[in-house]
Amino acid sequence: MGTTPINRDDIEAALREVIDPEVGVNVLDLGLIYAVRASDAGDLQVDMTMTTPACPVGVMLCDQVEAALRRGVPGVGTVEVGLVWEPPWSPERMSEAARRQLGWI
Repeated sequence: MGTTPINRDDIEAALREVIDPEVGVNVLDLGLIYAVRASDAGDLQVDMTMTTPACPVGVMLCDQVEAALRRGVPGVGTVEVGLVWEPPWSPERMSEAARRQLGWI
């Protein structure tokens, strides 16, 4: 019995459902997601950061990312979200859509 590969579009769509409540932008466009690795078994490992180490919603956002991936990605197995601080987040990591949403362009 084979496994179905995890679809990157499904991952991105699920991550766009998680909104940072402090700025109102999803975590993917905000540039908080550094990496998503999928195993052949469908397990996901996510490296994400916060805009600042003192972010009061960090744990909540990590939990929401995990839940969104479990809910929105067919064939997903386990989901592990790790908080990383290197490289530090900067506004340059934001997508053009996020910059436009925040009125920066």
